[in-house]
Amino acid sequence: MDSSDFDLARMWLAVFVGGIVAIVAAAAAFPRRVYNGFLWQYFWGPVDADAHGAVCAVRSGGTTERLYSRAACSGAEGFVAEPGYTTVSTVSYAVVLVFMLIGVLFLLRRLDIEMSPAFYFALFPYMLLGGALRTVEDVNVAFRGEAVGMLIPYPAVALIISPFIYFVMFGFTLAALVGGVWLEGRGTLSRSETFLGGIGTAAVVAVVGWLLYVAGTTDIVEFYLLVPTIVLGGATLTTLVFWWVTERFVPGINEGTGAMGALVVWGHAVDGVANVLSLDWGEQLVGVPYGSKHVINEATVRITGAIQPQWLTDAVGSAWPFFFIKVIAAVVVVWVFNEEIFEESPRYAYLLFIAVLAVGLGPGTRDMLRATLAI
Repeated sequence: MDSSDFDLARMWLAVFVGGIVAIVAAAAAFPRRVYNGFLWQYFWGPVDADAHGAVCAVRSGGTTERLYSRAACSGAEGFVAEPGYTTVSTVSYAVVLVFMLIGVLFLLRRLDIEMSPAFYFALFPYMLLGGALRTVEDVNVAFRGEAVGMLIPYPAVALIISPFIYFVMFGFTLAALVGGVWLEGRGTLSRSETFLGGIGTAAVVAVVGWLLYVAGTTDIVEFYLLVPTIVLGGATLTTLVFWWVTERFVPGINEGTGAMGALVVWGHAVDGVANVLSLDWGEQLVGVPYGSKHVINEATVRITGAIQPQWLTDAVGSAWPFFFIKVIAAVVVVWVFNEEIFEESPRYAYLLFIAVLAVGLGPGTRDMLRATLAI
């Protein structure tokens, strides 16, 4: 890292620390407007409601109440927060993501990490891990709903709920990355990617194994093999079609990314198929009706339901366009990331490409596992 990069890194750190101090100071000075009306309502409140399986959480007079019916929530006085994402929180997370990616870029330069397809694929298990950990929280809510207590108590469970799980995953991944670099520096490993990928894979196997154990030893969580079969099969078929079409007719689309581009399409296809399967067919397949938590798929379901005839909605549902939106968006991104981008700024290009995969595969993994376990 040269002196100019070092100065930029120091500036990034100063903005990071200054931003935290400013937010804490503003929340202390204006608790109702900043803490209750912004931080709690859009960030901590949804986590609180989600952790307790509530329809909403209400903040009034310095206390928090959880409500379990739509009617109670609509008539509540105070600041009302529902599980899931809002436009405010979605935009805020996007800004934080970009800012943190810049910080990671400085870190990669400091550690002199070589950006390569091997590094990209070594991070693949961590994207599965994020979705699997969110499913652990869903299982926690299911146990609480059956009045048998939480498997993970509140507020500790907040660590695996958005947005805090992003920081947990960042810290875990960073620790594995630094550990791999250290082992490579000592000569224990020839490449740090081996350690990085191995730790992520072991963590995914452990978490998914625990979920399967719970499904097999309790009556609260079920197991429907048909769900991952359809989701993974549909995503794989979509990716094979993408690969065949691009290789045969428009090779320029995937020329710069190769197998990495195929993985991006696969990850977003997993998200698309899992959403359609859950939202339109969840009740028929696993006996559980699912609703949208994300702004984009909620809008897709709402607009499609308003436009298409009712008979068509009854036949095929209203979430199906989301699959095409996800796949088309993934293909466009793969097309944009040509060889020139990776050659001119490899670290920045790889980071963005990793983020593109993560925002599809992480939620998709969670949606698939939730439906698989019928929770």
